[in-house]
Amino acid sequence: MGYFSMREPRRFNHKYIFVDERKEKLDKIVENAKRDLGMLPPAETTYEERIRGAFVKGTKHLERHKSEGQRFSTKFLIVAIIVCLYILHYLVTGSWTL
Repeated sequence: MGYFSMREPRRFNHKYIFVDERKEKLDKIVENAKRDLGMLPPAETTYEERIRGAFVKGTKHLERHKSEGQRFSTKFLIVAIIVCLYILHYLVTGSWTL
């Protein structure tokens, strides 16, 4: 039964206590506007932007998995097969009861 209930680990979500998100967004908007007007030099990439996705790009199987996109889950396929079998049963016998 463990196959159907594989848990995904909880993600780390650290929330800062003394942070003014509105002020940071406004500062970032002002900084981007100044860069667009040429008042500031072009922005350098931060270390977060450089390392984001580096592990996925470094391994072939993870990169392939990410490029394939969303697949059907196993639970969905099992339910779809059961529904198809139920409909096939109706077509053969002519009744919805098992």
